[in-house]
Amino acid sequence: MEKHTYLVVMAGGIGSRFWPFSRTHHPKQFHDVLGLGRSMLQLTVDRFRGMCPPENVFVVTNRDYTELVQQHLPELTPDQILGEPIGRNTAPCIAYASYRIARLDPEAVIVVTPADHAVMHEDNFRAAIRTAIDGARAHNVLITLGIQPSRPDTGYGYIQFLDDFVKPQDVQTMPGHTNGTFPKELRKVKTFTEKPNPELAQMFVNSGEFLWNSGLFVWRADAIIQAFHHYLSDIAEVFEEGADQLGTPQEEEFISRAYSLCRNISIDYGVMEKADNVYVLPADFGWSDLGTWDSLHRMGQHDADENVVDGNALLYDTKECVIKTPAERLVVVQGLEGYIVAEYDNVLLICKRTEEQRVKDFVADVKSKKGVGYN
Repeated sequence: MEKHTYLVVMAGGIGSRFWPFSRTHHPKQFHDVLGLGRSMLQLTVDRFRGMCPPENVFVVTNRDYTELVQQHLPELTPDQILGEPIGRNTAPCIAYASYRIARLDPEAVIVVTPADHAVMHEDNFRAAIRTAIDGARAHNVLITLGIQPSRPDTGYGYIQFLDDFVKPQDVQTMPGHTNGTFPKELRKVKTFTEKPNPELAQMFVNSGEFLWNSGLFVWRADAIIQAFHHYLSDIAEVFEEGADQLGTPQEEEFISRAYSLCRNISIDYGVMEKADNVYVLPADFGWSDLGTWDSLHRMGQHDADENVVDGNALLYDTKECVIKTPAERLVVVQGLEGYIVAEYDNVLLICKRTEEQRVKDFVADVKSKKGVGYN
């Protein structure tokens, strides 16, 4: 366990594509999506146990969810839960955590992960994270993990990489470090492409030069702060101005002011697509971002008819469906093929799996026509 390794879990999203299970008052990261007895947030932190000290774990979430985080992770102190006043996408979220950690430990190496990913092969995952940490510790690099694509999925971003081995002498080291071995698995990033159309996605997969963008990052705190200064200087200026208030009783007031000044922008668009020191670690550890019902169908335990069932259900002549319903309610399904049947709280959704991208439209319609009690 390395005392300079830190974990930042991004847990502020609503996850509207997973409606009605994921709701504004109780988003999917606080649910046991996989039926394993642990919420997505708990599984995420579990995955990193032994890789960094418990006190080096930070969760960034909306202030409305800080109590939920504390309930799911009672081992965290309130100081380890960073509450955002409003959602501003991943760049301000990462800036907040990075500046906070840099004040605690100038030598910090930070692993950033979303709270709602699923990993099937945890040993492979941990080995990949350790390789990335080794690459980031002594070098001025921004590392992302890229997943070997298994299909031309249009719901993911793609990373194109250069297949040449990286020469250690070509990678800038951080001050005070000698030019040690740079992990041979890392590749220089060439381009990022966000959610391509089916034809382009198929071309990417066929080429062998593209990986799925996992949204997992590893870097030194000073390296990412330097990148903010170069590529998102407006956000860097906001946090530099109040950095001495982080970790003090004035932090909450400062963050409220800071977020009112920060634009809504992702770390991918704001930094990773522009920086020249971005590297990707190709990896394969049974990954899914569990952003949609169809992703749950791919990751879940299938019955003999390729159904994924979590609930008290009897199925007849039903194939390739996702059934997720309350345990206290008996659900009988007959004659469906390729459907989502999902019930939570006061909403029941029945939708074709092939039409799941319309779930966001359903949520918008429900909000406008039925009020906010259902979203």
